[in-house]
Amino acid sequence: MSTRFAAALCAVALLAAVLAGSALAHEGHDHGAAQPPVSKTIAPRGEALSDAFELVAIPRDGTLTLFLDRFRTNEPVIGATVEVETPEGPKSATATSDGGYALPALWLSKPGRHEFAITVTAGSDVDVLPVAVTMPDPKSVAATGPSRPAPERAALTRVSEAAHGARERLASKDPTLMGAVAVAFLLGVLVTALARGRRGMPALALFAIGITLVIGTAAFAHGDEDHGEPVQGAALTEPRAPGSSDLAQRLPDGSVFVPKPTQRLLVLRTAMTEQGRFHRTVELPGRIIPDPNASGVVQSSVGGRLAPPASGLFPRLGTKVRKGDVLATVTPPIQAVDASDMRQTQGDLDQQISIVERRVDRYRRLATTAAVPQSQLEDAVAELKGLQDRRAALDKFRQQPEPLVAPVDGVVAQAAAVAGQMASPGQMVFQIVDPNRLWVEALSFDALTPAQDATARLADGRTLKLAYQGSGLADRNQAIPVQFAVQGDASGLRVGQFVTVLARTDTEQAGLALPRAAVVRAGNGQDVVYEHTTAERFEARPVRVEPLDGGRVLVAEGIGPGKRVVTQGAELLDQVR
Repeated sequence: MSTRFAAALCAVALLAAVLAGSALAHEGHDHGAAQPPVSKTIAPRGEALSDAFELVAIPRDGTLTLFLDRFRTNEPVIGATVEVETPEGPKSATATSDGGYALPALWLSKPGRHEFAITVTAGSDVDVLPVAVTMPDPKSVAATGPSRPAPERAALTRVSEAAHGARERLASKDPTLMGAVAVAFLLGVLVTALARGRRGMPALALFAIGITLVIGTAAFAHGDEDHGEPVQGAALTEPRAPGSSDLAQRLPDGSVFVPKPTQRLLVLRTAMTEQGRFHRTVELPGRIIPDPNASGVVQSSVGGRLAPPASGLFPRLGTKVRKGDVLATVTPPIQAVDASDMRQTQGDLDQQISIVERRVDRYRRLATTAAVPQSQLEDAVAELKGLQDRRAALDKFRQQPEPLVAPVDGVVAQAAAVAGQMASPGQMVFQIVDPNRLWVEALSFDALTPAQDATARLADGRTLKLAYQGSGLADRNQAIPVQFAVQGDASGLRVGQFVTVLARTDTEQAGLALPRAAVVRAGNGQDVVYEHTTAERFEARPVRVEPLDGGRVLVAEGIGPGKRVVTQGAELLDQVR
């Protein structure tokens, strides 16, 4: 009895496996195709836009949350009047702390499609925006088991459809299915009868399997039947599980979904692209130099030993000085030969002074008796005074150092003064620079016209406006030196700092001007910009860019005019995964 039961059970299992596999692959449709990936973190929402506004409506927990932004710039609209046409009549939404608007909407808790109109008044702009929101059925969410993995849900669906199809055909007494069941039963009896002798079992088993496959295929290869295929055009957003929240994510098609609250945190801003014609720009290497009319150097005219000024301290780097301030002193050294000559001269002067002093005393005594003319006395006194002045000047030359004074107002940019250091004649001891008056010197391989100004870009992205000053006639390293004056704020710049100068030429070219921050480098090294396609979706567009000026680039190819492109926050948007 156990052998018969085992053989019958094997036949039934074989039949069930064949029927389950073939029932889903009959004519008219295919159940084996993979469904598109869905996201459980995106809540039901509705969008609306106009020439002035862009609106996103998100129903959650009986409250309708509205996010209102400017269509062109994606800036949040604060302080607007928002009225919603509800089934109970018009109601006004109140502003929230996150920059949105909220309204109690219990009527949106019912499953199905809800359509309503929203009137927005912001200053002089008034718009009526129609919105449609589709709410999922909580029962269907519970029945499908949103928490189950996708492969498990697919397997359960196939088994359920197979069982449902078999029940319907058995209830309708399909002759083909009934014949297949009868043949399967006879095969089970035949296998049971022959199993006792165990002769010819392999051939018998192969024969039974072949007959079952043929009958099963014929029984279930019918057409034009619908087993609940997914409706074309259904939303890819699966009804979210309770308690989930919207998350920024990169979708399977490569676009980036960023909910409005996250856009506020990232401060995403956009601009409309416009076609235009611009002068071609060339990039030149340059460096910061001091304005020759507002800078100077302090040098020693004679060689000597450096010493600090009367204050006792040398000026440090960055110290503000005024024109005429003594920065250091230089005491010239005296050679041995010079010292010998000076001592000889001093001796001669001292001897002459002594002789003339005695002569003056004698003339004064005789002048009282009129024995010596008064004029002769006066000549002797003048000669004595001259000799004394020569002697005093010789002593002063040996003791008085040379003062080094600041030639202009500014700050100390370079300092090479050390107490006791020997300075050579013509050696630069200090450099004085006015930090508010700086120039840029660039090297150009093309001659620039005097009327063309330029901009300079620093390593940190900061830009400077430059005014053309002149260019040299002599080449320097096969290039022409061109000088520009820095216009506006020059704080933070230092002499010798390298910059990139973007100078315009006479050649014009067409394209779209975008801020440099709008262009990001993708993982493959290609330049891309992000287009704002819908309220919460952004798509990367590969572009070819050329330099335009210090703050903008020219998009030559990759995107056309009239598109919303992210100009602020593109780097953060590119990091979303």
